[in-house]
Amino acid sequence: MDLKIAGKKALICGGSAGLGFACAEALAREGVDIVIAARTPETLAQAATKLEAVATVTVAYIAVDVTTDEGRARIFSQHPSFDIVITNAGGPPPGDFRDWDRDAWLRALDANMLSPIAIIKQVVDGMMQRGFGRIINITSSAVKSPVDGLGLSTGARSGLTGFVAGLARTTVAKGVTINNILPGTFDTARLAGNFAAAAKRGGLDAAQVRADRIAKHPAKRLGQPEEFGAACAFLCSAHAGYINGQNLLMDGGSFSGAW
Repeated sequence: MDLKIAGKKALICGGSAGLGFACAEALAREGVDIVIAARTPETLAQAATKLEAVATVTVAYIAVDVTTDEGRARIFSQHPSFDIVITNAGGPPPGDFRDWDRDAWLRALDANMLSPIAIIKQVVDGMMQRGFGRIINITSSAVKSPVDGLGLSTGARSGLTGFVAGLARTTVAKGVTINNILPGTFDTARLAGNFAAAAKRGGLDAAQVRADRIAKHPAKRLGQPEEFGAACAFLCSAHAGYINGQNLLMDGGSFSGAW
């Protein structure tokens, strides 16, 4: 299927690895010019080289922390407008809510709610003026099915979810959709790190922790980043203009509810 977005320009935050890179790769294959942003220059350069190898598109990268005002300002000083934006930032560490002070909460809100909103604020009016825009926020399956210990992440991302639900209804008539993708367990380096940390805490083998997690999963496997990227690309396509203000849960069926 031709997604009819060739020649568009996309910003992918956290685009140097994991699910962010998968989104960038899927969009590049559709002929979208790419700007990836992340914190580590070396990783960004490697990712840009990979993207240039899969498609004949323009690929740029910028090493910034998108959760800061300065980082976002650097992006938009170099690239003032985008047709597609993917917001994506790692979640805060797990823990006991009794241990989280006000500063911990503010850091979580800055990274996982206020920063995506600031990025949306920067791009949405231009998108509406041009008559096309796609904004995707990568959040978490925990927004749909909260997990004890992930309260900082879930609280902040739930706030973003509520904000998007209202805003999206005001933009779609001008051709701009805003949606969220809620990933479950995908086979990324970050998830491998989580397995290793859990193994260390429990005095277990990381491979066994991974196997135990997969055994409990309805799909009996982890999600592949390429699957996530393909779903993201479709939501960014010209065919998805009537999908708006939604939360796409990609967890292989782990959530047991009907809706």
